[in-house]
Amino acid sequence: MTNSFPTAAHSGSDLVRIIQRLIAVMDCIPYWFIALAARAFPAAVFWQSGETKVAGWHLKPSAIALFQNEYQLPLIDPTILALLFMTMVIETFVYPGAWPTHGVWATCFLVVIARGPGAFSLDHLIARQYPTKVC
Repeated sequence: MTNSFPTAAHSGSDLVRIIQRLIAVMDCIPYWFIALAARAFPAAVFWQSGETKVAGWHLKPSAIALFQNEYQLPLIDPTILALLFMTMVIETFVYPGAWPTHGVWATCFLVVIARGPGAFSLDHLIARQYPTKVC
């Protein structure tokens, strides 16, 4: 009588093959696509946040009130915003418990910083037009 149930050794090797196949599929994703996503999705979050704080070229009164009352940052005039600096200060001092969200953004940025922006970027086009020599 033949056992039709897979043995533990057989099912283990099937699992290994499935994992190897998934890894091979993931390796087919072009880096430029990953780098583009790592730039586009955090940019969308910052853009949407910025849209809620400005009207034309001016800050909305609600944005000024937010920086004056909720964030209460010392030595920084709430009507003068430097996005990166303000974000860093807010993430560090106002919402330190939001590190998982900020960590996702930082990881996206770290991928681009460590591996470059990829072939689908202005940086790539500029580098191709004006190659630099090292040494």
